[in-house]
Amino acid sequence: MVIRRSFGFCASHIVRNCTSRRCAGSLHGHNYKVEIFVSADSFDSAGMVLDFGIFKNQIADFIDGFDHAHHFWDKESLDFTEFVAKHSARYVKLSLNPSAENYALLILFYVDKIFQAMEFGNSEGNIWVESVRVHETDHGYAEAFKQDLSNPNFMKYIHLDCVWFSDEIRSEWKNPLMLEDLKKYHQNPLKKPFKNLIPPHQIKIQC
Repeated sequence: MVIRRSFGFCASHIVRNCTSRRCAGSLHGHNYKVEIFVSADSFDSAGMVLDFGIFKNQIADFIDGFDHAHHFWDKESLDFTEFVAKHSARYVKLSLNPSAENYALLILFYVDKIFQAMEFGNSEGNIWVESVRVHETDHGYAEAFKQDLSNPNFMKYIHLDCVWFSDEIRSEWKNPLMLEDLKKYHQNPLKKPFKNLIPPHQIKIQC
């Protein structure tokens, strides 16, 4: 069983080293569409794979962090990165080139890590991210799959420190220390930092 939850963000970037001169040498922007596909091996108490409301917390904040921001590779010149930080309150520094393919992998990786650090409370089954699809335009998309997370050729630059959000972005999150909490959990996975409320069960189900 698979469910899909979509998100969107608007952002600017430069994709260095690509064959298109416009993309490789000029600031430009896109209206991105992100689709997250999630599977489970059983339903929760409401007959769902996962309540869509759960996506409104850490995952929504993480993806919204990319919105209305300039994204840049940390290999850019110091002059350029200082200019961005001086003139844009919202910016995102990445340890990878901001291509649609890398966005798909990065978001897949973080959503997977967020789910691992999440405490569920409605008898959910085993939950995993099947894939993440990122549309940069209406004409095509990049899609990263769960098995890609174990491919070293794709994962060279994907890790829990591969993205850094500006102070302005993090100040708007429900928990500005969300990524620090996520990293601490995966360094020492004893207590899950992200908790979901236990819903009231109006109908008792006899198994």
